[in-house]
This record gives sequence, structure tokens and C-alpha cells, in this order.
Amino acid sequence: MMGGLIATILAMMAGGVIAAVITLLILAICLLMLMTKDKHGLSTLQRLSTRIGWQRAKMAKHNLYRSGPLGRTAWGKFQLPGLAAASQLSEFKDSYGRPFALLFYPSTRHFTVVINAEPDGASLVDEEQIDVWVAHWGQWLASLGHEPGIVAASVTVESAPDTGIRLRREVGNNMMDGTPAIARAMLTEVVQTYPEGSALVSARVALTFKGTDRNGKRRKEDDMGRELASRLPALTQSLNATGAGAARPVTAQELCETVRIAYDPAAAVLIDEARGQGMAPELLWTDVGPAGAQAFWDKYRHDSAWSVTWQMTQAPRGEVFSSVLSQLVAPHADIDRKRVTLLYRPLDAATAARMVEADKRNASFRATTSSRPTARTMAEARAADRTAQEEARGAGLVNFGMVVTGTVMTAEQIPDMIAAIDNLGATARILLRPAYGSQDSAFVAALPLGVVLQSHLSVPAGLREAL
Repeated sequence: MMGGLIATILAMMAGGVIAAVITLLILAICLLMLMTKDKHGLSTLQRLSTRIGWQRAKMAKHNLYRSGPLGRTAWGKFQLPGLAAASQLSEFKDSYGRPFALLFYPSTRHFTVVINAEPDGASLVDEEQIDVWVAHWGQWLASLGHEPGIVAASVTVESAPDTGIRLRREVGNNMMDGTPAIARAMLTEVVQTYPEGSALVSARVALTFKGTDRNGKRRKEDDMGRELASRLPALTQSLNATGAGAARPVTAQELCETVRIAYDPAAAVLIDEARGQGMAPELLWTDVGPAGAQAFWDKYRHDSAWSVTWQMTQAPRGEVFSSVLSQLVAPHADIDRKRVTLLYRPLDAATAARMVEADKRNASFRATTSSRPTARTMAEARAADRTAQEEARGAGLVNFGMVVTGTVMTAEQIPDMIAAIDNLGATARILLRPAYGSQDSAFVAALPLGVVLQSHLSVPAGLREAL
């Protein structure tokens, strides 16, 4: 506004009143576009810039991807598209001798390790035990702010239909030759009928670290692998108390299978059948991407499936209980595969203290400047005061977000899936908005790959938050 006023004065000095009025109208239009926001908190200027960026990408055909020997890539591999295209995968062993995958992103100098969790679930569990898990989870998130070099963390809960191959293999391996006929018939019927309608739920935690030391010197993959090998046992052990079950690092082969199935869900049956026959599939990181993908304004086509990704624009208000996301992460009949990813950016102690004090001052100013403050303003002031008190007592502070991806096998299922996700978002008391114009990038962000979106923005994150 100050720049516009100065430009108006200069225009009046150079071109008279007419030029000044034109400049003032342009300034008023720009301010109106910045101040007018929708229910998701996006201004008109942000929506317009997103639309323009999408049209430019579409005209340049950046929304199309073809790989493989007959694709457009010169190397003839099925490389990952988009933000994960330049990623490199290696494998190391931690202090316990467990192999773990290490992802490296050259453009941002970030290293990511993925931890596989086996959540116990809240069924038939006492409320006291759930409260203990929630408390330990809060402590684990707070401890991330004290971990050296950590940039971000993400938790991905994925639900998918169970193929039944694992159950068939388990029953077949444990069935004796002299089993009675009635028991054999009962087990055979169970193997044939149980997988119908059943689902497989998996959870993974991705931790992203900086690839530089305290002096700003770049680290190599071997150096980061040796350092993280000594830190992973403590990180996985601390997750056990949060209800995550027996946490262990994800191997390179498991990560390749996860990404391959995400882009081509039809490959899940083939991979399970190969494991059922005792032949572990040998996938390379350069061959887990889609053979073809196309990003649309509001959906994403990749190999054998269609996906739509939403982003959370408003967190639950009021009291938040431990079961607030239970229906959102649970399997749904109208969605073939569903991923709910919580994104965390831990803040260090100094930044956290500065931010909570600034929020407290701003909330108090809004509550005291009005003669009749609204109930929401008073609630925000009380919440900011409680947050400052908890931070002063040692609590951590993290920026968080959520990305939800739904995948179906045919385009006819997309309307049913969208209606289901809208209803699930309402039950979770969150506001979801489709990632318009960025479906391919949002799809990668929902995968357990540790991609930090703020590091890939063309407009700096600080400027975007200020607008």
C-alpha cells in the first residue's frame, strides 16, 4: 500500500490527475485481491496465481509424463516424476544390524529415513492406556525440536484392500497332512471368504534431516548413513511407547514396493503372489515410477488408477479428542486405497518461544482493541495464553498440516470417492480443499518419502505466509 501511494504521487507529478486516478484504481484492485479471501483462507490473488501457473504448465505440457523405453526420458527408465525425480536411494545398517533405506534429494540436500510402525489400534483398549499413548506421542513430537539437523517429519496411514494371499500362505504353511476333513474344509472356506471386504492398514513415519553440519559443510551419503545408523535405534524405541507397536526401519526393497504400488495399485497382487511363492521381487529405485501419468486440474491419472488429493486448510476447533481422525484413516468401501499423511515441521526452542509470544501479543491486541470482542476472539486469546504457558514449561512447538489422497481404479468411481472424503472430513472436523493445479506434487507429498514442500516452492514460504 505504501509503495502504491508513492507511485500515485509520482504519477500525479508526471501525468496529472488522470494518471494518478488510474494508478490509485490499480492499487485498490490489488489490495482488494489480497484482502478478499474464501473459506479456506486463500486470497483472490493466490487463486488467480494458481490458475495462471496451471495454465502455463499445461501449455508447456509439464502435466504429462511418459517414461520407460518408449517414453520421453532419454535414459529409458521408469523414474519417479515431479518432486521425487532426482531422489537417490541407498541402504545402510543401523547399530542393531537392521537395514534401512536412506533417501537423498540433491536439490534441497535433504536425507530421509522411513520407519515402519505396527499400530496396536484403540479397539478394546482402556481410555487410560490411550491417554498414555497420546501423552507419549506429544513428547515424541516435542523431542523432534531437539534432534540435531531434523527438518520435517510425516506420518502416513494407508488403507488398502487385502489380497488374501498372505492369509492363504500362512494357513497353507501351518496345515498338517493329517488334519481332519472338517477342519480343512473350514480353513479353506475362511481363506476364500475372509479377504472379501477386508483391508490392510499400514503406518509409516518419515524423518527428514539436513545434509549439512553446523558449519554449513555438505555431508555425503556415507557420512549421513553412519550418523543416522547410530540414532535410529533410539528413534524407533521411543516410538514404541506411542502405540506405534514394534517400530523398525524400512528397507530399500520395501520402500520400492510401497512406491511402486502407490503409482500402480494393480501391481500389489503380483508382488504379494511373488512373496507367496518365496520369490522376493527385486525392484530398483529407477523402476518404481509410473509408465505414464497425467495431472489434471482436480485429479491425477497414473498407470492403472485415478487419484485425487486434498489438503487441510483448517484444523479442528475446540476440544480435540484422540478419536477425531479415526473415521478418516479407517478403510472405506468407496475408496480403493486411501492415504492420510500428517506433515510436521518442528521448531527449535528459540523460534518456538518467539512465535508463541508473538501470537499471544497479537491475540491479546485483537481482544482488547474492540469494545465488544467476539467469542472466537476471546477463545483465541485464551488459547494463545495457554500455548505460551505450556511452551514456557518445556513443551515443543511444531507446524503441522495434512494431505489426504484417495485412489480408485476407474474414473466412474471418482464422484463417489469425492463425496466419501467430504463426509469423512466433516466427521474429523477439518476443512479439506482439493489441491487444484498441483495434484501430482500433492500426490508425492502424501507418500512416505519425506518431501518438504516448503523447500520446493517457487515463491518463498515466508512471503506466501505473509500474503
